[in-house]
Amino acid sequence: MGIAIAFRQLDSMTPFRYVGGDQSLDFVNTAHWVEGSGAGLDGFASYHRLLEWAEGAQVLAGPSAAALRAVSDEYPARAVRVLSDAVRLRALLERLFYAVSEHNGADTEITELNEHWLSSSLSESAIIRIHDNSLALGWPRANSALESPLWAVARAAATLITSADASRIRRCGGDACGWFYVDRSRNGLRRWCEMETCGTKMKSRRRAERNMAAHDGLKAN
Repeated sequence: MGIAIAFRQLDSMTPFRYVGGDQSLDFVNTAHWVEGSGAGLDGFASYHRLLEWAEGAQVLAGPSAAALRAVSDEYPARAVRVLSDAVRLRALLERLFYAVSEHNGADTEITELNEHWLSSSLSESAIIRIHDNSLALGWPRANSALESPLWAVARAAATLITSADASRIRRCGGDACGWFYVDRSRNGLRRWCEMETCGTKMKSRRRAERNMAAHDGLKAN
C-alpha cells in the first residue's frame, strides 16, 4: 500500500513543480509524501491553489481557470467540497501509482477510480472545438463545473496506467520525498524526481557518509 500520512498546508506562495512527466503524477506530487515523519506538506491549501496547479499543469487553459476562480468565489462551500474531493482523489492515485510501480495488481484502486472518478469524467466529456478550431475530447462545462480539473486528472491517470508508460512509473529514491515520475531515460535507470533536488541531496549525503567512515577508519588505526 502507499504511504499513510497526515498533512499540513504548504506556504501558498511556494510554486508547484511539474517533474512527473504526466499530469496525474504531478497531481499526486502536490503533496510531500514523507514516510515515517507523521507530517508532510500539502500544496492544496485552497481551491484557488488547485486551479493554480491545474493551469500550470495545462489541465486548464487560462480562461477556464479564471472562470472557475470566479465560480469558486461565488460558491465557496462548493469549492471547499471539491477541494476535499481533490485530496481524496490524490490519495487514491498515490496508492494506485505505488501499486503499479511495485508491479502489484491495484484492483481495489482501479475499481474505485472507475466507479467514483472515471465514470464522472467520461459522462461529462464530449467532442468539442478548441481554440484553434480543431476537435478534441473535452468537457463542455470546464468553465462552470468546479469539479472539471478532477475529471481531467482522472482521465490522465487512466490513460497513463493503460499505456506503455505504466511500466516506467517510479517513486523517487530520495529520502523524505515519495514523488512519482515516468522514467523515460534511455537506460531506464533514473532514480530521482529531479537530480537538482533529491539526486544532489542523496549524493551529498553518501559523500559525507564515506568521508565519515574514512575518518573513523583512520582514528581506529
